[in-house]
Amino acid sequence: MNSRVKKVFPGGNTSEGFFSYYRYLLEKGTRRIFVIKGGPGVGKSTLMKKVANKLLELGYDLELHYCSSDNNSLDGIAVLDAGIVMVDGTAPHIVDPKYPGGLDEIINLGEYWYTEGMEVNREKIIASTKEVSRLFTRAYGFFKAARSVAENIIAMHSHSMNFLPVNKAVLILEKMLLDHTYLPETCESLGSERHLFSSAYTPGGHIDFTDSILQDVDRVYYLEGLMGTGKSTLMRKIADKAMEKGMDVEIYHTPLIPTKIGSVIIKNINMAITSSPYYQQNNYQIINLNQYMNIGILASYKEEILKDSEMLEGLINQGINNIRKAKEEHDVLEQYYVPNMDFAAVGEKYEQLLSRIFHHIKSEVTVASGYINN
Repeated sequence: MNSRVKKVFPGGNTSEGFFSYYRYLLEKGTRRIFVIKGGPGVGKSTLMKKVANKLLELGYDLELHYCSSDNNSLDGIAVLDAGIVMVDGTAPHIVDPKYPGGLDEIINLGEYWYTEGMEVNREKIIASTKEVSRLFTRAYGFFKAARSVAENIIAMHSHSMNFLPVNKAVLILEKMLLDHTYLPETCESLGSERHLFSSAYTPGGHIDFTDSILQDVDRVYYLEGLMGTGKSTLMRKIADKAMEKGMDVEIYHTPLIPTKIGSVIIKNINMAITSSPYYQQNNYQIINLNQYMNIGILASYKEEILKDSEMLEGLINQGINNIRKAKEEHDVLEQYYVPNMDFAAVGEKYEQLLSRIFHHIKSEVTVASGYINN
């Protein structure tokens, strides 16, 4: 069976530190949440990967939530059609159960530690944990400095812009995209918004999942424009207008300034707007904001922009390098836990978990069939 996989980041390493959109991992209609607890090296990501691979093998569509601090690890998976979510519930992405036993189930892999074995390395564990924290703090300092430089570039580009035609373009775009009969004229409620990261600064560099996120979208509009030309503002306005009309939107953010927007999907009409380079060529239409720049004013900033751009790239690379070092130290930390885990018991827990998941999937199918038959 052909399964569909959508990859996202629920949290990011940003100029504001670790920034979490984890609360949006749960979509409307979530019916069962498995919260995985346990320290480093206990197998949380491995457990989720095994579950994900089995579900994909059986043909289920999944949303995979990757860890920005270890881009080979999962922080969560979602079986979209069945409303089932598994999520790492440990720091820094704390997800505590709201309705234990009712909606949520806690899977505590820390139960399978040999505590006595870890106590031997107590001081090393403390030292390694502190070093990981220090390296992340250092990385966030570089990203904060990079943001300051980026805001200088944004200011120069913005000063070169004529935003009057941009505002007119937004109105035309709103009318073109949203004045359709996809929904009733009057909506009883506003549409919902869901926020995640489309890309992240990771130990593997800057990773962009926009191609996975937009893979099933019918129409993708590509926003061409330098930073400061109004791309994020334009997408925010389109998203707000769509929600006013009762449509649900997904808003995907970029890592340096975590409130900035990289892509918007309007789900009801299966349309998206993005500034991701993935869609420079493969798009339904290009919207070029650079055309509204005053070339003369822009030229006067040329030397400053060039120097600042080089500085920006260097600072971001320094931040990523420290995240990479933090990952290497975290791997050291895990080695104090791995030999002291009962992975046979974790394997049994995997089988139990699969059984629970399939039970809930079967229950949802039965309920859905009952609605259809009635």
